[in-house]
Amino acid sequence: MEQVTFIDRIRTYQLTPAQILVTGYSAVILFGTLLLLFPFASAPGRSVSVVDAAFMATSAISVTGLVTKDLATDFSLFGQGVILLLIQIGGLGYMTSATVLALVLGKRIGLRERLVMQEALNVLTLEGLIRLTRTILAITLTVEAVGAALLAYDFSKTYPWPRAIYHGVFHSVAAFNNAGFSTFSKNLMDYRGDILLTIVITTMVITGGIGFIVYSDIYKYFKGQVYRISLHTKLAVVASLWLILIPTLLFLLFESTNLQSLGGLPFGEKFLASYFQVVVTRTAGFNTLDIGALNSVTLYMMILLMFVGGSPSGTAGGIKTTTFATMIVALWSTMRGQEDATVFHRRLTPETVARAFFLAILAFLLTTGITLLILLIENKVFLNTLFEVMSAFGTVGLSMGDGGVLSYSTLFSDSGKLLIILMMFIGRVGPLTVGAALVRPRQHLRYRLPEGKCLIG
Repeated sequence: MEQVTFIDRIRTYQLTPAQILVTGYSAVILFGTLLLLFPFASAPGRSVSVVDAAFMATSAISVTGLVTKDLATDFSLFGQGVILLLIQIGGLGYMTSATVLALVLGKRIGLRERLVMQEALNVLTLEGLIRLTRTILAITLTVEAVGAALLAYDFSKTYPWPRAIYHGVFHSVAAFNNAGFSTFSKNLMDYRGDILLTIVITTMVITGGIGFIVYSDIYKYFKGQVYRISLHTKLAVVASLWLILIPTLLFLLFESTNLQSLGGLPFGEKFLASYFQVVVTRTAGFNTLDIGALNSVTLYMMILLMFVGGSPSGTAGGIKTTTFATMIVALWSTMRGQEDATVFHRRLTPETVARAFFLAILAFLLTTGITLLILLIENKVFLNTLFEVMSAFGTVGLSMGDGGVLSYSTLFSDSGKLLIILMMFIGRVGPLTVGAALVRPRQHLRYRLPEGKCLIG
C-alpha cells in the first residue's frame, strides 16, 4: 500500500502554497511542543509548562535561539535531541525536509509540491528545484560534518571526547542553521578569545545565511553552465560583506572603552569578539559578550542589523540583504535623478523595488506594533523589549537577558511570550507568506483605473 504523506492529505482542501507552508510549520511546532512536554524530555527535578514548551519548539523550528528554559540544565539528553532535530528541520525548511523524505521514499514530486517549494525557497522559477534540494542537503551535511569535527577538536581541550563530540555536533548544526542555541548555560562567553571556535562558528553562520541560491549560481558559473554571476548573487555577497565590515569597525569603536565588554582586553581579542558578535547578530544569536552590558548605541546598531537579517533561500530571517541593497540602490538612483534603479550594469524592475519597500515597511509596522503591544501588556524596559522583538523577527536569538542565563522573554507573562512566539513564526516563514496565507487572493482585474497624482516629500 502506497504511503500517504501530509501533502497528500491536505491536497484535497486546495490550500495555496503559502497556506501549506504555514500549516506545515505549525504542525511541526505542535509536534515539537508535545515531545518537549514528555516528562523524560526535562532534566530530573525540572518541568516545562505548555507555553515554555511551545516557546522553545518555535524558537528551534524558526532557528532563532531565544530561550525561556536553560537548555543545559532544564532539558534531558532527549529534550536537547528534540531541539536539535527541530533546528535541523527549521534550517532546511519544512518543504525541503519533506521533499528529501519523499525522495528517500521514492515518491514523485508533483507540480503542486514544486509550487510550495518555490514559495518556501523564495526562488523565481520552478526549474531545477529538485536538483537544488539535493544540493541544499549535500551542502548542509558536508558543512555540518566538517564544522562538527573542528569544534569537537576544540572542545576536547576542555571536555572528554564523547562530550566534546556531542557539543561539537550540536553547535555545528546550530551555527550552520543560524540558530543561537547552545548546550552551555553561558552560551559561548567562555570562548571569547578562542580563534578556532570564532573562525569556525562565524564561517558556518555566513555559509548558512548567504543563501543556497548563491552556491548554485556560483557552481553553474564555474562549470560553464552560465556566462555571468547573477545580479542576486552579486547583491547578496556584496551586501553581506559590507554588513560585516562596517559594523565590526563600529562595534570595536563603540565598545573599546566599555569595561563590561571590550574594555581592558588586548586589541586582538577586542577585534575577534567584535567580528564574532557582528557576524552572529544578523542571523545566528550566539554571544561571547554579555549583551545586556553593551552600550545603547551598540544595541541600536545590532537592532538594525537584526532587522536586515541574512539572504533569501538561506537559514536566516529579517527583511534580507538583497531587500536592503535594493532599497539603497533605489534611493541612491532617485537622489541622482535617475529614472531607473541600476546596479552592476543592470536595471532593477519597478516591481522588485516596490516589493522591497513594501516588505521593509510591513516588517517595520509589524515589529513596531508588537513592541508597543508587549510594552502595554508587560510594562517592561523599552530598549530591552524592542531588542527582544527584533531578535524574534530576525530569527536571531540574541537577548539582553533576564538577569541570569535566559532570554528577556522569560520575564514576560504567557501573553507576552505568545507574542514573541508569533514574531519568531512570522520571521521564519516570512511576513509576505503569512500574509498571503491569511488573505484571500483577489481575482485579476480586466481593467486599470485612471492614474492619480499626489505630492510626495
